[in-house]
Amino acid sequence: MTAPPKTVDGELTGVATGLPIYAEMKDSGVEWLGRVPAHWEVRRIGQLGHLSKGRGGSKEDETAAGVACVRYGDLYTTHEYFIHSSRSAVPERVADEYSRIEFGDVLFATSGETLDEIGKSAVNLIHSRAVCGGDILLFRCKRQANARYLGYATGSRSATAQKARMGRGITVMHVYGNQLKRLAVPFPPLPEQSAIVRYLDHMNRRIRRAIRSRERLVELLAEQKQAAIEQAVTGGIDVRTGRPYPAYKDCGVEWLGQVPAHWKIRRNGRLFVERNEIGFKDLPILEVSLRTGVRVRDMVDGARKQRMENRSQYKRAAKGDIAYNMMRAWQGATGVVPADGLVSPAYVVAKPLPGTEALYSSALFRLRGYKQEIDSQSRGIVPDRNRLYWEAFKRMRSPHPPSAEQTAIVRHLERLTANTATASDRAERQIALLREYGERLTADVVTGKVDVWGAAANLPEVVPLDTVSGHAPATASA
Repeated sequence: MTAPPKTVDGELTGVATGLPIYAEMKDSGVEWLGRVPAHWEVRRIGQLGHLSKGRGGSKEDETAAGVACVRYGDLYTTHEYFIHSSRSAVPERVADEYSRIEFGDVLFATSGETLDEIGKSAVNLIHSRAVCGGDILLFRCKRQANARYLGYATGSRSATAQKARMGRGITVMHVYGNQLKRLAVPFPPLPEQSAIVRYLDHMNRRIRRAIRSRERLVELLAEQKQAAIEQAVTGGIDVRTGRPYPAYKDCGVEWLGQVPAHWKIRRNGRLFVERNEIGFKDLPILEVSLRTGVRVRDMVDGARKQRMENRSQYKRAAKGDIAYNMMRAWQGATGVVPADGLVSPAYVVAKPLPGTEALYSSALFRLRGYKQEIDSQSRGIVPDRNRLYWEAFKRMRSPHPPSAEQTAIVRHLERLTANTATASDRAERQIALLREYGERLTADVVTGKVDVWGAAANLPEVVPLDTVSGHAPATASA
């Protein structure tokens, strides 16, 4: 039986305790299903209905309005077992060139990058006319079934494990109709399908609500951290006292506004010198990550695993230097070099001069206003290939607090980052646990490991129970 995620506090603690098990069980004959309730059927979907290959044109057909069109990518962007709407549409005049999908049809992706992605599925709950494109296998159940139950059953862990075994390929994995028709799913009586759906819908609403609250917390923590960084780096507060500085002045830099009266404004050419040294082939290769700054490439379990490549033109970057990707500096692709290494010729290496704290400058260069200034100073043949060359970088003006204050700001940012990371990591772990719990709960319920009939009877019927015989009931709601 699925146990609740003990480390997740609040509204979800204990939700799955006390569920009974079925009195009589039988072997399903399918490894990934195990034992199922004795009165349930287990059927291959080829026995339950018809499986066909989707057909359709290209994305060039897409239009702002028209017939809803479910594309292959939609199956990977939904976090549920259902498709409620499509992100694209095709004109009426070409809709007949696509496969028409009906309410309750199960759509399977025919390929994926990993075995776990093979046959990613969702049941169609779009009530209006809809079609699907290619790279989709379309299953239409010929027996009366609850549409939402089909979504849960064909997308559950037991189904995913079976689909993974069907995958074929090297770089991209594929699954074909003659394989997928052997997918085995439990098929309880229709009233029991409806009870399962009522219970899982109720539980998944609660899980999604808990996930959304924690996702919002992560977003708020990131926003709070960024605001605090900006306030500290631009002198909005004196980090040593936690209060504003006694006096400010207009610094003459439009995006920066006012700074503490005793701070200086310097061109970067007075704070850094360019390091342009080649011929150090034995050093490790460094790269800039938008999220983590400069790091040694391909670190795996503490061992460097780096591709052999021509390093003759790679530039040396010394520990404590600033390195930035010329073409992505406007996005914040910059950071402090953690160890001596080599960077691509597409990077600029800036060596801090005495009195310049690299970690302070790195935080400054990642501020929104500074990145906008970098964007305006970047040059190229086309906008998306613009580069921030050294000559432009050294002309840019930056706030330059006294050295002791730069150090104090860096220490403040380190404490701030550590505190925020602790709260954010905890929320991220809870999100992962909640998703894991939801998947385990769905798997246990649709394979009959627990009996939810009694629990479902006590739940409010928020979503009308929709049975499928090709079309949605007139009053059904997804």
